Amino acid sequence: MNTKLFFIATCLFAANTLSAKITLPHVLGDNMVLQQQSTVKLWGEATPNKKVVVETSWLKKKVSCNSDADGKWMVQIPTPEGSYEPQTIEISDGEAIQLKNILIGEVWLASGQSNMEMPLIGFWHCPVEGANEEILHSGKYHDRIRFVKIPKVQAFEPKDDVDCRWVESNPQNSPHFSAVAYFFAKSLTGVLDVPVGIIDCNWGGSPVESWLDKNTLQGYGDVNLDETAINQIGEPGRPMMMYNAMLHPMKNFTLRGFIWYQGEANVGRYPVYAERLADMVKLWRNDWNLGDLPFYYVEIAPYDYGQGRTDFAAYLREAQYKAQSLIPNSGMVSTNDLVFDYERVNIHPAKKKEVGQRLSYMALSYTYGVKGVHAHGPEYSSVEFKDGEAFVKFKYADMGFNRLIDIKGFEVCGADKQFYPAEARISGNTVIVKSDKVQQPVSVRYCFRDFMVGNLAGTFGLPVVPFRTDNF
Repeated sequence: MNTKLFFIATCLFAANTLSAKITLPHVLGDNMVLQQQSTVKLWGEATPNKKVVVETSWLKKKVSCNSDADGKWMVQIPTPEGSYEPQTIEISDGEAIQLKNILIGEVWLASGQSNMEMPLIGFWHCPVEGANEEILHSGKYHDRIRFVKIPKVQAFEPKDDVDCRWVESNPQNSPHFSAVAYFFAKSLTGVLDVPVGIIDCNWGGSPVESWLDKNTLQGYGDVNLDETAINQIGEPGRPMMMYNAMLHPMKNFTLRGFIWYQGEANVGRYPVYAERLADMVKLWRNDWNLGDLPFYYVEIAPYDYGQGRTDFAAYLREAQYKAQSLIPNSGMVSTNDLVFDYERVNIHPAKKKEVGQRLSYMALSYTYGVKGVHAHGPEYSSVEFKDGEAFVKFKYADMGFNRLIDIKGFEVCGADKQFYPAEARISGNTVIVKSDKVQQPVSVRYCFRDFMVGNLAGTFGLPVVPFRTDNF
């Protein structure tokens, strides 16, 4: 190249560098929902050491900052009360870009494995009950419900961006929304009367370890973080990979809270599950740096795991219940009653609407302070054995139960530790349990099996949470 051509090329390169456009992470874009009545972050890259100016349609003043030597910048913007009025954001470092059709409302991140991932359209041979009707009418919520689906990607190191985009609710988009998260959002917007945005971040078959960082996982003796060892594991089971590539890029996006449906992939590791779930929530909360963001999660549903397992799923559910005591500002919803008998070998039950609604009861009651909403079904409190019967008391049963006869799901055992189906009757908020095959019961269990669907609930329709009174 001669000197003249080299000079021209150098000038063009310099001109292009100086006029470089603002670039944003994919999660910041048209159609997004920003958390109301908060301070949200906007960030990206620009020309190094350049002033970046942000102007929003709801603020009367501009906000600015300077990009650093690498071109990175971030501003914090206050947001008003939520509304259905579309907003805009203009960002410029000399050349402007504009984000359109933005709503202000409530933002939640929905994560976990396949039962959270399961879209309204369902999976192969696994339908979502009532899905066609929901999809048909989903366009009514175009200004109320927005989703951003995080693609299934993995990385050995934490990433700052992932390819994704916000979309409106309509019959074209909604079939691919997480069904649980959609019903959760539909309930919230119906009660709160503001838009709801969902970050849909999940991967079927993923264990809790996939959503933890390297630093946390290094403390687990059973997790090998060698790259070769990780590559030998099937994709959904790889530790830290989903956290790095899917969750970490979201940490600057202001949220109201998390909803979580996972556990099936950890059934065989139930003794450590509660502690690891608590570690995960602590990590996520530290990443977002917004205090103890609410964490509401789903107990895994009844399912026949087979393969010689000994009711490991029951112990996993017990660990999930225990996790509430380890995680501040958290709550678990039970799904024990939401499985049809023919779904014994279907790990993806069809009743996703009720799951999403139950998560919304937690949020509406505890996060939003809506009075009169009941978020808990009856939970085991204590037991007394006398005269060949077990007298079981419950929390959250002030109004009693949904039935007085034909109660299914209870078992008792004697000193031989052999459990037998038991009869149950109601007296006040006490359930009296006995079996003709056990003269002196020493333990009571309710639906403490891989697959056992009970029918006892509180008067608001929320089921008795499976439990055992022993520690055999």
